Amino acid sequence: MKPFALIKCIFWLIFLTSCGPSRNLVYFSDLKSSGVNATQIRNEIEPKIMKNDLLAVIITTSSNESNMLFAANAATLSPNGMYEREGFRVDKNGNIKLPVVGNIRLEGLSTSEAQKTLEKAIDRFVKNPIVTVKYMNFRVTVIGEVAHPATFTVSNDKISVLEALGMAGDMTPYGKRENVLIIRENDGQRTTTRINLNHKDVLNSPYFYLQQNDVVYVEPDKAKAIEYSRSTRSLPVVVAVISGIAVLATALLNRL
Repeated sequence: MKPFALIKCIFWLIFLTSCGPSRNLVYFSDLKSSGVNATQIRNEIEPKIMKNDLLAVIITTSSNESNMLFAANAATLSPNGMYEREGFRVDKNGNIKLPVVGNIRLEGLSTSEAQKTLEKAIDRFVKNPIVTVKYMNFRVTVIGEVAHPATFTVSNDKISVLEALGMAGDMTPYGKRENVLIIRENDGQRTTTRINLNHKDVLNSPYFYLQQNDVVYVEPDKAKAIEYSRSTRSLPVVVAVISGIAVLATALLNRL
């Protein structure tokens, strides 16, 4: 092969390996660049209490004695045999065991519905109780092409997919913003859906706000797969060797 042909091959190898599809790294890139964009929130669905949830139940009455009574025995036995204080574990039947009252079914209720259910049950023993119910183990998991993949415990029962990505340090440049996978379990069923964070329509998606135990998976694009493939990793070495041979052959031919 002539030196010129070798150099031409090297040029095309470098050109082909440096070319790749352009990526849209901007969230909601179809929003107008100026002005106010207002949309009504229609997708905010309250998470439902599920088996094995750990709930904080705060009961306030007009009597200090009653407050102490309902606060007693707040430690519950977890599935691993350990006692957990200041929380009530939802058992396999969907109940919590409340002091004085006994078993109360909360599975399938939102926290606001659970508060009303508990207030009604406690009202038989004390008048006008005030009940607050909060999750103690509301968690979401973010994995894939993010800076810090992990499982995060949320202090309340409302978190958007953007907030979850922010907790994970945001996507890397390799993350496919147009194809984010949400894995959700509810009522014994596992559902999966993909959302496009490049488009503003995702703001109205029922998956924009995450539910208890949701998993967010950010898929890597093809550029990363190519970069980390064995053949591609060895390509710079091959190109360097061919370049050296071409330079050497050119030098030898010039001396002839």
